[in-house]
Amino acid sequence: MAGTVPGRPAPQLKIRQTETGVALAVRLTPKSARDAVEGIEEFGGDPVLKARVRAVPENGQANAALETLIADWLDLPRTSVWVIQGAKARIKIVAVDGSAIGLSALIATRLTEFRDSDS
Repeated sequence: MAGTVPGRPAPQLKIRQTETGVALAVRLTPKSARDAVEGIEEFGGDPVLKARVRAVPENGQANAALETLIADWLDLPRTSVWVIQGAKARIKIVAVDGSAIGLSALIATRLTEFRDSDS
């Protein structure tokens, strides 16, 4: 079941280092009312980044919208982000090109903004 358990600490997103940067798991909801990164949730027992896009899941439109959303969220060029696994699945692995240490810190900072807004 997706979501977090009340009273339990928020799950920590696993950021995997790659040869060219980092990779992270994202649970994508297409055909949403807005494009947004909404924080972390558990899905299938694993922490994933939760994202929504307005695009439909046809002909790669939702994946392209997700790549743009993550690039904008991290203030990076769109060409630095791509879906590397799960093109037709709800859970996707997204690669982000750049310094693994710098990207990990940037993602952690962005995620802190969600925790601060929950307080």
